[in-house]
Amino acid sequence: MNRFGHWIRALALVGTVTASGLSHAQAVDGEVRKVDADAGKITLKHGEIKNLDMPAMQMAFRVADPGFLKKVNVGDKVTFTADKLNGQFTVTSIDVKK
Repeated sequence: MNRFGHWIRALALVGTVTASGLSHAQAVDGEVRKVDADAGKITLKHGEIKNLDMPAMQMAFRVADPGFLKKVNVGDKVTFTADKLNGQFTVTSIDVKK
């Protein structure tokens, strides 16, 4: 196969991966309402989460890393990203606003 053919195959593969539903999480502002370390969950009042097609609301999320729960307290203003992992809405990063 010539070089052109390799590029076509590579672009087709990229298109397949992109079309598979991989989302690109964007940072969202929120406020910590509850921390449940035993359950590995955090309740956040948050703005719209576009990559999940979710309006602003308050809800509980699983956390990708239990260590996230050690760095936040109820009432903290945070910036976080979330995605749907293994069928569950999950916080994939979180930072306390200064």
